[in-house]
Amino acid sequence: MAIEVGSIVEGVVTGITNFGAFVELPEKKVGLVHISEVADEYVRDVHDFLEENQKIKVKVLSIDEKGKIGLSIKALEDKKAPHHDHVGNAGNHPGFHSSPRPQGGRGPRDFRRSGGGRFGGNPRMNASFEDKLSKFLKDSDERLTDLRRKTDSKRGGRGSRRD
Repeated sequence: MAIEVGSIVEGVVTGITNFGAFVELPEKKVGLVHISEVADEYVRDVHDFLEENQKIKVKVLSIDEKGKIGLSIKALEDKKAPHHDHVGNAGNHPGFHSSPRPQGGRGPRDFRRSGGGRFGGNPRMNASFEDKLSKFLKDSDERLTDLRRKTDSKRGGRGSRRD
């Protein structure tokens, strides 16, 4: 079977790096699944999704003039993930995680809202545009106030400037 752009082939993961995984394909050819093509969600570490000697199916994305083969696992996944509506539906987005944030406060946040809310059930479903806008402005104002407080405390209080 010849390896061509667009074909789906089975291979074995032979090595994992911080930028992707090398896969041995039929005819002893080797291709690379770049980290951005491993999954349809954010991939911090390829080891979380693949392991060496694992058999996987991949789609051939490209073959350059030097014979380097670009592969994708993501291109094989069903595109049945929920689509965003105009209001925004962060709760169903595959990139949002419910796991706690790592120490240091950096990392993915969980933007999903728990049920119940001011409007009962899902607040985005029952709220009018004006209510949503009002809540957004209130939340934004609170965040800005918090940010100003933190910034002022780092500078030594209001009105003080370094000379």
